Amino acid sequence: MIEILAIDDDRGILEVIRKALTREGYLVTVLEDPLKLDEGKLINYQLILLDVMMPGIDGFRLCRKIRDRVDCPILFLTAKTEEKDLMEGLGVGGDDYITKPFGIGELRARVAAHLRREQREKRHRICIDDVQFSLQEKRLFCEDTEVSLTKAEYEICEYLALNRGQVFSRERILEHVFGFDGDSSSPAITEHVKNIRAKLQKYGIHPIETVWGIGYRWK
Repeated sequence: MIEILAIDDDRGILEVIRKALTREGYLVTVLEDPLKLDEGKLINYQLILLDVMMPGIDGFRLCRKIRDRVDCPILFLTAKTEEKDLMEGLGVGGDDYITKPFGIGELRARVAAHLRREQREKRHRICIDDVQFSLQEKRLFCEDTEVSLTKAEYEICEYLALNRGQVFSRERILEHVFGFDGDSSSPAITEHVKNIRAKLQKYGIHPIETVWGIGYRWK
């Protein structure tokens, strides 16, 4: 299911957005206080609606802060219509504007258009802490330097990182990476994780945690 995040300090607008987009089949998360944003969950969203004028941190500053961590469209909700304001928003990484007050039909249409565009062409480069993933190219970077991983090692990293915090058994990881009919075995996952840790340790990064008796998770 497509997940959308809407951030606006106006509870009424958030409720309108939630109802309108939920009826379209989207899973909508709303947030009134931008300072309470959990950046660890940003990778879950396929589109972000972001109010410009908010207390604590405005939409432009928040967009600049999170743009390197997400690859999804960011649409500003704003009453500002001056060209210099629009250019500033696009310059910090925004993809589009929806001017307040807006109609439900316009909101649905703009959201649908950007989601369709994402399905046609998506860069899919995301940042999780100090590790960057190029999901399309299946490459992993630390400090902008590519880490040489085997296909299986990369797949394990991506699987754990995109489900950060969840614990997966060796059998579950094996099934995801090699499939039901794979020739590998559970002990091989242990060896792959050992090799991954050795390669990432060179960059002072230790993201894969062993949960004894259960499996592994990306911290």
